[in-house]
Amino acid sequence: MPQRVLIVPDKFKGTLSARGAAQAIARGWRETHPNDELELLPMSDGGDGFGEVLSRLLGAKPRTVNAMDAARRPCKAAWWWESQSKTAIIESANVIGLAMLPVGKYHPFELDTFGLAAALLAAHSAGAKQILIGIGGSATNDGGFGLARALGWEFRDHDGHLIERWKGLHKLAQIRPAPSCRFGSVRVAVDVQNPLLGVRGATRVYGPQKGIRRQDLAHAERCLRRVASVVKRQFGRDIARMRGAGAAGGLGFGLTAFLGAELQPGFELFATNAKLSRRLRAAGLVITGEGAVDRSTAMGKGVGQIARRCRKLGIPCLCLSGAVVRSHELTRLFDEIYALTDLTTEAEAKAKPSLWLERLATLVAQAKA
Repeated sequence: MPQRVLIVPDKFKGTLSARGAAQAIARGWRETHPNDELELLPMSDGGDGFGEVLSRLLGAKPRTVNAMDAARRPCKAAWWWESQSKTAIIESANVIGLAMLPVGKYHPFELDTFGLAAALLAAHSAGAKQILIGIGGSATNDGGFGLARALGWEFRDHDGHLIERWKGLHKLAQIRPAPSCRFGSVRVAVDVQNPLLGVRGATRVYGPQKGIRRQDLAHAERCLRRVASVVKRQFGRDIARMRGAGAAGGLGFGLTAFLGAELQPGFELFATNAKLSRRLRAAGLVITGEGAVDRSTAMGKGVGQIARRCRKLGIPCLCLSGAVVRSHELTRLFDEIYALTDLTTEAEAKAKPSLWLERLATLVAQAKA
């Protein structure tokens, strides 16, 4: 019998957008089940692709702004505007994303969040009452220092000298707030729940992925710890231990400390705006997936959250991934898990991801016929 199938994948990072993945799965599924009613719902938990996903859900239109990437190189950055509700959508990865930089050319001590201010100021100039900003995928580890400086905040050492690079923040003695600039409601979609500091903090967990060398970890941690200490002393705000403060190299901390933003799990922001609960209840089958599925999928990532909701509602949930590291947690979470690497090599899957994902969906559909 024909059924209603909800296709709700995240991105296959570096190869397919969430929308591209949904379309490939749908093409493959239709070959075997042409009469099924397919609903495509690309997903984002706050990282790369957040802007495209949220703008489609809210009917926001794309705009561009002259900005700078994490290395302070000029770039044009997309953001989105929904005029009726005066909502702006910003994706940090479009401005200061790691994928925008040549691999290995810059040390994170040379990179900061300065350029992100251009998108926020553009939203402010448009009259935004609400700003939704996804911060995953950043190249930075500066705790929002660059963004704050671009907005007029001053960071000074004990001699009153301005600190102009975040690697000098270990000398921080005083923070001088910017002239009043109200951004309205700023809601931040964080794709991880790490605090700012410590063994689970921004520097120790994600710094090496961005190029921070082992010998630099202690200094980077010292800089962020000093900022957190001064913010607590001057403004009475103990933000460093908040869940998500360590997201995007501490940008979650910075947006909270310097803009008064509210941190929110990116999946929850997506689920609310997508009216996900209603869509799930209308489905007879759910297909989700992303580039890599492993134990972390079961620890709060969007794809795992989809499966958990499906299990609670008694809806079958299939997972199509690029590669999978199987575990007991995943077996309990999904009804079935499939991977492109079951069909071909990892290199070939990355070279032609749409082709192989469509082919995998066809085979899964045949197995379920």
